[in-house]
Amino acid sequence: MRTSLAPLGFFILAFGAHAAAGPSARPNIIFMLADDVGYGDFGCYGATKVKTPNIDRLAEEGLRFTDAHAPSAVCTPTRYAFMTGEYAWRRQGTGILPGTAALIVEPGRVTVPSLLRSADYATGVVGKWHLGLGPQSPTDYNGEIKPGPLEIGFDYAWLLPATGDRTPCVWVEDHRVVGLDPADPITLDYTVQRGDPESFVNGIPRIGKQTGGKAALWKDEEIADVLTGKAVAFIERHKDHPFFLYFATHDIHVPRVPHPRFRGGSQAGVRGDVIQEFDGSVGEIMAALGRLKLVDNTLLIVTSDNGGVLDTNGPDAVHGGTEETNNGHAFNGPLRGTKGSPYEGGTRVPFIVRWPGHVRRGTSGALICHVDMLATMAAIAGQPLPGDAGPDSFNVLPALLGPEGDRPCREYLVEHGNVLALRKGPWKLIPARPAAKGKKGKRAPASAELYNLAEDIGETKNLADQNTEIVAGMTAALNRIREQGRSRP
Repeated sequence: MRTSLAPLGFFILAFGAHAAAGPSARPNIIFMLADDVGYGDFGCYGATKVKTPNIDRLAEEGLRFTDAHAPSAVCTPTRYAFMTGEYAWRRQGTGILPGTAALIVEPGRVTVPSLLRSADYATGVVGKWHLGLGPQSPTDYNGEIKPGPLEIGFDYAWLLPATGDRTPCVWVEDHRVVGLDPADPITLDYTVQRGDPESFVNGIPRIGKQTGGKAALWKDEEIADVLTGKAVAFIERHKDHPFFLYFATHDIHVPRVPHPRFRGGSQAGVRGDVIQEFDGSVGEIMAALGRLKLVDNTLLIVTSDNGGVLDTNGPDAVHGGTEETNNGHAFNGPLRGTKGSPYEGGTRVPFIVRWPGHVRRGTSGALICHVDMLATMAAIAGQPLPGDAGPDSFNVLPALLGPEGDRPCREYLVEHGNVLALRKGPWKLIPARPAAKGKKGKRAPASAELYNLAEDIGETKNLADQNTEIVAGMTAALNRIREQGRSRP
């Protein structure tokens, strides 16, 4: 079998006695994934109208990346790619899923949690799942719900099954809905559109109708506290043994219903309020690690599943975000485009890493992606990565550890918006796709677009006509990556 691109020899050299000491010396790993947080939404990335003191402190104590990317500009494909090390666009059925979808990660394949569990890690997922549940669609939420996270490598799961604006609006723990009354079974109808009278749950319009399950309904204003509490409890249970926690928050996705203690606290409307609520969750995780004396032996990553967007929850702008309430907050910083688009604002996201004494402090311009986490965590855990696993996952551990942290760990990165784009060094190619249709501002270009992001991070100057050889070379490289079915050598 083949190993990941960064050889285990590098791992042993980097950690020396720590690696030789065995599994107990390996770090705990927490991957904290926000939902719809943009590149400019944190103070350490330039925000001034929202306050994120905990995240800013994490950045001061660790490494802040300026060219990190979600694998996709929307949620489900990003989560699939993170979990499997494979670009989601390679597989049918990995688009944004309804709450009735079957599990799309096949049991038995190598995933981040299965790999770490084989290295004697306790593995847990808390939060938004959105990768489907059960063997077939529609998912039956009234009995044992499997396969799910426990069948692809997790020991424990506390889930928001899809999204906060999709039914069902219930918690799932391991294989069952929490608090479900068998006399009041759950029925879902995805022919009902958000905003229709039948779509309202807890007074908020959702995608799909839910009947039944009344005793099991979550309370929207308590979602962040419940998830954070479950995450902290998992850490407490496993404080004496290496653990991996995938903590995927609902914040800051619509519907945005912050707890009263965060409501009105920002200068950027309800969207800003839930950013500050997310920062509160990060602070609780940091506090738990400090209280349990786990800071020095925990690799903590905070990032987002795609770029930011101003949106409303159907007709309910109270729980969304508007230009007026945003108050000039640059949620994607200097970047062009938003969630869903092929421009940098679709996939370039905050990415902050802290592991005292191991991960260097400062900033890094290295090009990395969430799809790289499988190979990177394999190296951290000292596990070989089979040749057929993680076909698009590169080990970016050298970028974390330095000293030459900005040196490239990957030559190319495919950015997945409503069209595939390609990054190579400072160059960004968005191929022409005249037939593409979509929302205004997200349409694929009628002719190829080429940008030098080192000089034009806002993608304002199309240099394709002046650099036809670069366009031809990158177009050929993108076609090759698509045809070969893998990008990891």
